[in-house]
Amino acid sequence: MQATPGRANSWRISPAIPTIANCALAVLWFFSALGGWGDAAFCGEDDRHDPGCGAGFDDAVRLASPVAVLAAAIAVSAWAVPGVRRRPDRLDVFLTVAAFVWVFAEAVLFVGGYLAQP
Repeated sequence: MQATPGRANSWRISPAIPTIANCALAVLWFFSALGGWGDAAFCGEDDRHDPGCGAGFDDAVRLASPVAVLAAAIAVSAWAVPGVRRRPDRLDVFLTVAAFVWVFAEAVLFVGGYLAQP
């Protein structure tokens, strides 16, 4: 346990943990949307690939992309804006919100892929 000035309580979680979580969620979204993982999971691979499903999944990627860009912008601004970076409570809020937005972007991909299936 570490006391930190500007914190309401004495518990402190290193900002590295939510930063790593945001990076992991970003990589998961990237591989699911653009790396082919989602398309293969919902629409099949090689000979069993359904082109109609693939087009539907591409629509889901287009819908999820602005959400992913928003999540990346929130996470990057948390570290780039000195007023946020230097205040641990604000940094925690920004990184937590970014993680939830990444999860929402993944949910859009999942629901879109599920709806695209024949």
